[in-house]
Amino acid sequence: MHKHPALDACPSPAAAGAGWLRYASPALFYPLAGRLIPWLALAAALLACAGLYVGLAVAPADSQQGEVYRILFIHVAAAWMSMFLYLVMAAYAALGLVFHTRLSFMMMRALAPTGALFTFLTLWTGALWGKPTWGAWWVWDARLTSELILLFLYLGFMALQAAASDDAQRADRGGAILLLAGVVNVPIIYFSVRWWNTLHQGASISLTTAPSMANIMLTAMLLMVAAFWLYSAAAALARVRGIIAEREPGAVRPRREAR
Repeated sequence: MHKHPALDACPSPAAAGAGWLRYASPALFYPLAGRLIPWLALAAALLACAGLYVGLAVAPADSQQGEVYRILFIHVAAAWMSMFLYLVMAAYAALGLVFHTRLSFMMMRALAPTGALFTFLTLWTGALWGKPTWGAWWVWDARLTSELILLFLYLGFMALQAAASDDAQRADRGGAILLLAGVVNVPIIYFSVRWWNTLHQGASISLTTAPSMANIMLTAMLLMVAAFWLYSAAAALARVRGIIAEREPGAVRPRREAR
């Protein structure tokens, strides 16, 4: 029995997956990242403009908080990204330790500054919102304190990488262990408002219940989340290209010279 030629031309899912796995090589990932960065950055800029316009100009004032609630469109999106990026870094750390993939360690390192930026942005915008709402710039609330610990974890990871810069393998392994040890803090941040009696308000968006905000507000929030996600991807890819060029210049130089 003969197969149809069209069926022979279609790659199997296993073959397609194997094709993507070849980009685990830093030398092959480097040009791919370069092609993706401008598109990701452009999409991030467009979505951020749309999200800010909807959140600041279209969404109505909140019935209880007035205009000050608009800072939450940035605050909540940044908080989600601060936790999400740490989990992604921890996943890369686990992959690097188990499979000894060089690119996993590089991506782990490339994501750290962006995660720290969003964590700082979360704390800063939270303080701006908390002053008129709570009457204080800072309170030792469970969620705020655990978010501050997350910032220290990011800064500690980057400090460890810098201190062991002369030994990349030692820096990678030490940073990966630190990330995996600190991952327990992420569920503490997320569930702190349920586990303890805190001043911080509960989640406005949940996977199990309907959103507690108006649709136009939800739209602005999701646009900002998408913009921050795409920005994180573009920034991490730009940073990992620099790490690849620094650690494996031989994988990059032939491609540059061929142009």
